[in-house]
Amino acid sequence: MPEPQVTAEFTTEPFRGEGEPPEHAVAARDRLRAAGLEPDFGPLGTSVRGSRDVVLPALAEVCDAALAAGAHRITLQVTVDRPTAPGAGS
Repeated sequence: MPEPQVTAEFTTEPFRGEGEPPEHAVAARDRLRAAGLEPDFGPLGTSVRGSRDVVLPALAEVCDAALAAGAHRITLQVTVDRPTAPGAGS
């Protein structure tokens, strides 16, 4: 059986409008990259997909780094990606 995959989506606050992303958002992204993951980094949040055994420990590092860099709030959602059985409808 293949290793379970998860998708994590999170935002760090406070938000900043125009310009460069806030330090806490960059710190969170960089922790994911240090874990060997390639996040989708956007102005309203970050998402990443990978094996559960890699993503979950990386998220603990993300929270630590973001809070240390000035985040006041982190909103996180983790979804277990369920493989679709062959022949199953959408």
